[in-house]
Amino acid sequence: MLDPKIEQHLALAGVCQAAALVKQIARTGSVDRDAFEASMSSILVTDPESPQHVFGSLGNLKIGYQTLLAQLSDKSTTKDTELTRYIASLLGLERKLAAKPDAMSTLGDRISHVQRQLEHVNFDNSQIVGSLASIYSDIVSPLAPRIQVAGNPDHLSQPVNQHRVRALLLAGVRAAVMWRQMGGKRRQILLNRKSIVTSASQALRLI
Repeated sequence: MLDPKIEQHLALAGVCQAAALVKQIARTGSVDRDAFEASMSSILVTDPESPQHVFGSLGNLKIGYQTLLAQLSDKSTTKDTELTRYIASLLGLERKLAAKPDAMSTLGDRISHVQRQLEHVNFDNSQIVGSLASIYSDIVSPLAPRIQVAGNPDHLSQPVNQHRVRALLLAGVRAAVMWRQMGGKRRQILLNRKSIVTSASQALRLI
C-alpha cells in the first residue's frame, strides 16, 4: 500500500508527466517510451483497483514526479513556464469537461471502443494512438481555446507526432479527472505546495 499522501498527489504527477512528454515530443521528436506507454494506458483504465493501478507502478510516473517537484520547488531556475501553461490548460480543460455530462458520456463510449480495439491489435499499434488522438480532437479540445504547443515545426508537422501529442493531452485530462475525483483543487497546488513537494520527494525515493 502506498502512503496516502503519495497516493493523494499521484494523479497530479500524471498531469505533469503528460505535459512534460508533450514538450519532449514537440522539441525533440522523440519520447520516453515507458512513460509514454504508461500515460497512454492510464486512459484505458476505467475501473481501477487503486489510484496506483491507473499507471501500473510508481516508477511509471518518474518523469511526472520529477516535473512536479521542479515546478513547485523554491528554486526559480527549475520552473518551466511552458510546462506551467500546459498543466494549467489541462486542469482547465478538465473543469470544462466535468461541466458537460454529454461530453463525458461520449468520452466514455469512445474509450470503450478503443478498449475493444485492443482485443485485435497490440497497444503500441499506431491505430490505438490515432484513436486516442481523435477522441481528444473530437470531444475534449473543442471545449476550450486550443492548447498551443510550442516546438520544432519539423517535428510538429509529422502526423505521428501530432497524434502522440493529442493522445498525451487526453492522458493529461484523464489524470486531471482522477485528481479531481480524489479531492484535488487547483488552489491546493499553491496552498499545499510544501506538502505536495514532500510527497513527490518521497515518491521519487521509492522509485
